[in-house]
Amino acid sequence: MGFRKIAALPLAFLFLVAPRMRAQSSADLVLMGGKVWTGVASQPQAEAVAIQGDRILAVGGSEAMLKLAGPAAKIIQLHGRLVLAGFNDAHVHVPLGGANILGVHLTDARSVAEFRQRIAEFAKTAPKGSWILNGLWDEQRWTPIALPTHQLIDDVTPDNPVAVARTDLHMILANAYAMKLAGVDRNTKDVPGGVILRDADGNPTGIFKDAAKSLIESVIPAETEQDFERYFLATQKVAAENGVTSIQDMAISATDSMGPLKLQALQSLARQGKLKVRVAECFGVGYGKQMEELGIEAGFGNEFFHIGCLKSFADGGLGASTAWFTAPYTDNPSNYGIASDTMQHPEEMYAAFKQADQAGLQLITHAIGDRGNHAILDFYERLEKEDGPRDRRDRIEHAQTLLPEDIPRFAKLHVIASVQPFHAIDDGRWAEKRIGPKRIQTTYAFRSLMDSGAVVAFGSDWPVAPLSPLIGIYAAVTRRTIDGKNPKGWMPQEKVTVAQAVQAYTVNAAYAEGEERIKGSVRAGQLADLIVLSRDIFEIDPTEIDAVKVDLTLLGGEIIYDRDVAK
Repeated sequence: MGFRKIAALPLAFLFLVAPRMRAQSSADLVLMGGKVWTGVASQPQAEAVAIQGDRILAVGGSEAMLKLAGPAAKIIQLHGRLVLAGFNDAHVHVPLGGANILGVHLTDARSVAEFRQRIAEFAKTAPKGSWILNGLWDEQRWTPIALPTHQLIDDVTPDNPVAVARTDLHMILANAYAMKLAGVDRNTKDVPGGVILRDADGNPTGIFKDAAKSLIESVIPAETEQDFERYFLATQKVAAENGVTSIQDMAISATDSMGPLKLQALQSLARQGKLKVRVAECFGVGYGKQMEELGIEAGFGNEFFHIGCLKSFADGGLGASTAWFTAPYTDNPSNYGIASDTMQHPEEMYAAFKQADQAGLQLITHAIGDRGNHAILDFYERLEKEDGPRDRRDRIEHAQTLLPEDIPRFAKLHVIASVQPFHAIDDGRWAEKRIGPKRIQTTYAFRSLMDSGAVVAFGSDWPVAPLSPLIGIYAAVTRRTIDGKNPKGWMPQEKVTVAQAVQAYTVNAAYAEGEERIKGSVRAGQLADLIVLSRDIFEIDPTEIDAVKVDLTLLGGEIIYDRDVAK
């Protein structure tokens, strides 16, 4: 069973049918007088695009496309600007991102004092008893670098439980109020696949890593369909401003229960005509049985939102020192990281993979450390041997640190490497201290993966990183760390070309979700999801790419963002 659309299954939500191109051959909209990067090898460049309804009618020279314009067609003069297919972010977390927009902002806090002050100010505006969540703090920005403790914020949050996440989402800081609600104290046992940090007396410091986060998260009130509507609306606004017309929304755990509510929210927004981004929803692998019983396969849905992928986890994160390695951490020789809670029982995890694979579902697995990546590649190889070859498009999310011998296995096994370039210029500030100079050579190995023949898709991991493909392209092409200390690039041998980076954010990202037949390139018959950039990123100095602006974003031929109007 491969990637195909399936209709009329007994789900509680309905899928809307996207409008098709009209029978006549005239265009409603023509973009002309520019440079079009098509992503199509047989016609890599053009000057103009003719659009009919929600589809691209034709691509070619300006004069030829103008002849296709109908009597009421809108003509947009590009004046030499660059047109690309709409960016497709292969890895986002909509609820966390949307909630973070609406909540406390901690990512750019430069010190412990500023971190505390921002929480204190937000608490003054929060209703008594309401939770303060998200935040996305980064202790690596502080001097000195140190993990926060609950004592730091207890006195400024006496009336509100707090569970604010680190930027990588692999640990949270809970205040005393939250720990009391959760019944967590020095007698609380450790959690398989997680870590509770404790002080010298054995008391929890407030830091909970990976699976241990569930101790606190279990008492956070459940979100509603209306909450998710707000999160999607907030997310799609940021997406449109950044030229992102498609997002692939990842489950945050193997048992993530938010999937159905997110689909209900998507259906409601689509019904109201408010959905302005295309969404691929990826459920936690714990939903595999239910999806199999409903007959859902990879790609179930329509052109606005679809499902059929299942996400699982091999390990934690490098920032939390929970990524799983074959050798110990350089800065902590007793620590090899930890396998995820589900990977604690590898045969049970593989059985879930096998069930999903036989049901025609796509497997998407988070793996950061070299041991975690190796274990998942072994699982995928075993599946192909036992169940036979087919168009699976199984993926590893992050594929962060790899054993050298595992790099060619991605292409050999047809496993997609879904990576996030911004992490390289962010983690590059401190990653070598954590895992040493040898392993760093195969960390964020984008060029090596591409050269080996692997399909590499780019994403942001938003809100862990900015929802900006242009910043992602800048990161992949320059590898200049955000602290300014690597002007010629961190691990420069892994730089990619601008064309490779654009392809990873368009053609390859569409392939990674099984949608390449309708989006990802600029050619006749594809959805008219297009963007216009203020400068030609193929011609300028790559160090200037992060300053380029998105001038226009089109979704299905509709202009959903115009920078001139937004000014």
